[in-house]
Amino acid sequence: MALKILSVDDEVDLEILLTQYFRRKIKKGEYEFSFAHNGVEALKMLLEHPDFDIILSDINMPEMDGLTLLSKINEMRNPALKCIMVSAYGDMDNIRSAMNQGAFDFTTKPIDLGDLERTIEKAAEQIAFVKKAQEEHSQLTSIQNDLHVAQEIQETILPKELPAFPEDIRRRFDLAAGMKAAKYVGGDFYDYFKIDGTRLGIVIGDVSGKGVPAAIFMAISRTILRTIALSCPSCADCFRQANEILSNDSVEDMFVTVFYGILDLSTGHIKYSNAGHNPPIVIRHADSSVTTLEPTGDIALGAVPGITYSEKETVLAPGDSLLLYTDGVTEAMNSAGELFGTTRLLELCSASPADDSSANTNPADANPANNSPSALLSRINSSLTAFTAGTPQSDDITLLAVSYR
Repeated sequence: MALKILSVDDEVDLEILLTQYFRRKIKKGEYEFSFAHNGVEALKMLLEHPDFDIILSDINMPEMDGLTLLSKINEMRNPALKCIMVSAYGDMDNIRSAMNQGAFDFTTKPIDLGDLERTIEKAAEQIAFVKKAQEEHSQLTSIQNDLHVAQEIQETILPKELPAFPEDIRRRFDLAAGMKAAKYVGGDFYDYFKIDGTRLGIVIGDVSGKGVPAAIFMAISRTILRTIALSCPSCADCFRQANEILSNDSVEDMFVTVFYGILDLSTGHIKYSNAGHNPPIVIRHADSSVTTLEPTGDIALGAVPGITYSEKETVLAPGDSLLLYTDGVTEAMNSAGELFGTTRLLELCSASPADDSSANTNPADANPANNSPSALLSRINSSLTAFTAGTPQSDDITLLAVSYR
């Protein structure tokens, strides 16, 4: 691209002088000169063609002088546009004023064309630097816009409304979930879905890595798991099938830890498999005790093809709750380098206000608002915020709590 130079001077002889001296660069397409005879004419040309790179302007001109033109150019806020001012050798006050107003450089009359050429070359280097910075900024802005869109897409992937069970079944459970990504997008996910008239599927997962690659693998993993789970009665077999697909298609050795449970809402019975994920916490309503589910001893999905997975069972009594979480919760760090830890999380779960069993003869009513899944998640998130106290979030934080009524 030719360097576009606008010469502004009321002396017509300068036009001939410049085109003759720079004829080789003009012929090669390196320089492209345009000419104006005063500031008003130059300003009109700038407004019509804002892609000029250098303004070579005399200070003393009729109608609009060079200093006024320089102030108008400054209003355009174009850091890539450089102004070289021209004046008589003895006119140092105006030259100083021009430099104070942001002129790139100056030259004096009679113009030393060799010196002017060096000044233009120096300006060209600065212009190239500024334009590259502007291009990089534009690319960064575009990436940020794309990440915002990706964030919105990821948020729409995660479920927001509870499955449409029949009313008598719907009253038997309460559920809340949320994810807070460490970056624009994250590798954590949760899911819940209706399998049939009485069974609820609950899932939480954590993809290896961070950022966009993890987010893409997260979307793939969630879609595969849900698709298989809706037609597969076994958690273990669902994991086996999903692992084969993810292992064969995995790039950069990515994998995902997952817990998947099937809750029978008519009995409180849960079947589950755990592929290397943090063991969920069971909160017992009867005595406010907390325990962790026994691991199934299986490895993450997508890590090793051709393996089988195991399955275990437990039962939730009316009023019991189950908390699923990712390691972004327990590994949250404060300014002293301490981890939030599993112990603090267990204490928060056991601190849940106990129901008054004498006042609740119907187990379906044993879930007051201050002991609900949403209240539990709010309590954990508030504790995490206070614990980290402004320390940057280093990992995605995801929680899912379900209570059986």
